[in-house]
Amino acid sequence: MKPPKFRAPAHHTGVTSRVGTWLGITFGLCFVTGLLSHGVQHDWPWPTRPVDLYRVTQGVHVISGVASIPLLLAKLWSVYPKLFERPLIKSVPHALERGSIFVLIAASFFELVTGLFNAAQNYPWSFYFPTAHYAVAWITIGALLVHIAVKIPVVRRSLEPAAQERTILSRRAFLRTTALTTGVAVVATAGVTVPWLRKISVLAWRSDGDLPVNRTAAAARIEVPADWRLRVGRQSYSLAELNALPQVTVDLPIACVEGWSQNATWTGVRIADLVGKGDIRVESLEKDGLYKASTLPEAFAQDPLTLLALQLNGEELSPDHGHPCRLIAPNRPGVLQTKWVTSLEVL
Repeated sequence: MKPPKFRAPAHHTGVTSRVGTWLGITFGLCFVTGLLSHGVQHDWPWPTRPVDLYRVTQGVHVISGVASIPLLLAKLWSVYPKLFERPLIKSVPHALERGSIFVLIAASFFELVTGLFNAAQNYPWSFYFPTAHYAVAWITIGALLVHIAVKIPVVRRSLEPAAQERTILSRRAFLRTTALTTGVAVVATAGVTVPWLRKISVLAWRSDGDLPVNRTAAAARIEVPADWRLRVGRQSYSLAELNALPQVTVDLPIACVEGWSQNATWTGVRIADLVGKGDIRVESLEKDGLYKASTLPEAFAQDPLTLLALQLNGEELSPDHGHPCRLIAPNRPGVLQTKWVTSLEVL
């Protein structure tokens, strides 16, 4: 039986190469920024300045992931006729190539779908998202590099000027439609990171109003004792005593791993005025959870912008924002800005 013939303009090597190039760029950005985010959360060296660096890198991570979705679908549409080619397996190298493509497609969909669910804080699975997402990212990028190595001669030929001149109008229309769809997807969601896009980012999550909250006091089962005091080494402070110390006000963003970020004004006591030099263990009233405590590297602890915050936007912290006090430091992921702080200890 002869394989079916696919003559649609989209099913063309030039189209596939162009869309694949765009997809390689977005996947590359997504992988590198995701690697940085993972490292920051696992004690990799990370600077305190600029204060918006993590906000930018994590924003690029989520935006490039969103852009990859229409590009991946367009790429698959342009190449799916090859699934009907006969024979299915021509040689051992051909079998390995097909196998790597299957791995690449499966891993790519896993990364993009779970990434979207994570952005929405919806986890309809039993595995731990960060570990699985990080592991599969390496599988994805490895399969992508193998695929690029195999296909780079074809890509080069199809992107040569002479080959591009032969691209018919309908193929260009498909590429323009793909680019436009990708742009719309980015603009519709990028408001979570880019403030000036928030009014037109119709699909953006957590982009307007008060500072968003990922984990509420009720969800964390926080109960502040009536005799609460902050332990700092051998000393301790009541909330009234903390408020009586010299207060500092800073403007810093909260930037979360889900991609959203928002500026806020914080008032409190500098961490450097409370503790000596060294890394600091910051413990929360939260009894369980992966982020009930965090380690604040010495560079952040001594930074004049790092506060034990007592107020948010001129008002006492609410329970959901970390009352009686919380950590706020420049250029840190939101999950490491520990809320409901109960002790500071120099390590």
